Amino acid sequence: MKAVPIRLRRYSLLVSFLFCVSNGIVLAQDGNTPDSTAGDTPMVKIETEAGDIIVALYRDLAPISVNNFMAYVDSSYFDDGVFFRTVRDNNQPKNPVKIDVIQGRAMQDHVNAFPSISIERTKDTGLAHTDGVISMARSGPDTATSHFFICVGDQPELDFGGERNADGQGFAAFGTVIAGMDVVKKIHQMPANNQTLTPPVRIISIMQIE
Repeated sequence: MKAVPIRLRRYSLLVSFLFCVSNGIVLAQDGNTPDSTAGDTPMVKIETEAGDIIVALYRDLAPISVNNFMAYVDSSYFDDGVFFRTVRDNNQPKNPVKIDVIQGRAMQDHVNAFPSISIERTKDTGLAHTDGVISMARSGPDTATSHFFICVGDQPELDFGGERNADGQGFAAFGTVIAGMDVVKKIHQMPANNQTLTPPVRIISIMQIE
């Protein structure tokens, strides 16, 4: 499958988002449960104590991952979750395959609230782990639950066939940041003990905005 031109798609989504904001179309939620079945590219706002991150989710390309993520969003299980991990060049000395990401999860009591999901390999979705892409964190294949990460820079070793994970299956990319990469980069450079952010960055909420 041909790789999706994510940067072009991200630009188009950002233009649409800014148009909606300027015309009052994108509104805050009114307290009702968001309809996570509407549209192939739902957008969510990750509100953190470090700032907001706007993410477009590619349900048409990675439906299992998006529907899983939205199940946690719709249940408010990301409220009071955290970005707890930063991986950068200076804190992975024993790993010959370097990556740059930040990793978040749902609140502690609901980290594994739903069954783990099947991995959607990048060779099947056509997505790639480029700068700003959001993806499901996992240990073995088909173990992802609420943990997710955001790429800082292009991370091809996280795609199918990449060498970051010994099984070669890669990770399930399912969306991309369209606004707030400055916040992602700020979190990425925050103080850490090895790869553990000290303190972690609180996720105030994640909600659907369109």
